[in-house]
Amino acid sequence: MMAGATMAAAGTALGSTVGCNDDDVDPNPPPPEPTKGKRIDTHHHALPPEMKQWMKDNHKLPPQATEPWMTWDEAAALGVMDRLGIQAGVTSMPAPSEIFFDANAADHGLAMAREGVRILNDSLASMARRHPTRWGFFAYLPLAHVDFALEELARAADLGADGFQLMNHFGHRYLGDPTFEPIFAALNARRAVVMTHPDALPGDSKISPDIEVSLADFMLDTTRGALGMMVSGTLDRHPDLSIILPHGGGFLPYIVDRTSHGYRIGEGIDPEKVRTYLRRFYFDTAGPMSSHMTPTLLASADPSHILFGTDYHQVVEEVVQDDLARFLADPGLDAAARAAIEQRNALRLFPNLARKIGV
Repeated sequence: MMAGATMAAAGTALGSTVGCNDDDVDPNPPPPEPTKGKRIDTHHHALPPEMKQWMKDNHKLPPQATEPWMTWDEAAALGVMDRLGIQAGVTSMPAPSEIFFDANAADHGLAMAREGVRILNDSLASMARRHPTRWGFFAYLPLAHVDFALEELARAADLGADGFQLMNHFGHRYLGDPTFEPIFAALNARRAVVMTHPDALPGDSKISPDIEVSLADFMLDTTRGALGMMVSGTLDRHPDLSIILPHGGGFLPYIVDRTSHGYRIGEGIDPEKVRTYLRRFYFDTAGPMSSHMTPTLLASADPSHILFGTDYHQVVEEVVQDDLARFLADPGLDAAARAAIEQRNALRLFPNLARKIGV
């Protein structure tokens, strides 16, 4: 039975305290002012009813599904978006790689994966067809079955996917492992947008029953995935990929100098390449963005590569509202930067979505 935390999208991103402290942030910020609905949420987790039923039927969810991400509802989600000035959401469902794998089955769960992944991607595509100005979607590609992932990539592209979602690892193999090279080659050939997503670290690594894996392990998982793509040459071999690191990039912006610290003695990564890679990645604000996090992210990332993200429905409306208020009051961002993050950067990255909403 899958625990809620393993499907959760994310906890608190590590940020910088340069030039700010806790006194700079209102602990009870006012709700955001109503807007004309121009924001594009690139980190919206949906669980359509067809996929929810499949997960229950296959014992991937408990009969009484009560975690926030398990209770997602399309009408309710659209209402939240309307209230918070969000024009469109690019949906995804970050299912742990292991739920589509069965070591005891002769086919290692391939038949199950075919059924589940196709139900997931078909249901997300159906939403985008029903409400083309409100939804885009990332099609899920299962790392546990590379050949099937290639088939599904082509099929999902025909369904109109705006991008593709990859988990950071399957078992102990992280993005950048040679096993996944065919997937990256096929994605690069399509000049695809890829959203990576974290999960619990491989193995039994839980620090304490009182500390959820989303608080720190998710951030390390994203960092490991990014480093894997950097050191393996994946980014160099596939220059036409646009890769989103969620939750502000995990720990990566914070440790950028450490990644090249030992380069002169044969460890780490060429500092020039590190800077190039950091400017190439995209990052979303589902962390949440804050006056602690912003200076570090802006020091590492291309400002045009920062995207607005909420992490709904892992986090509920009240949390999204609070995060949005803090984002709007962030002293590290001026009005032009906020406008770019809220909409323009995403529309540039997702031209099909921009066309559908008439921008």
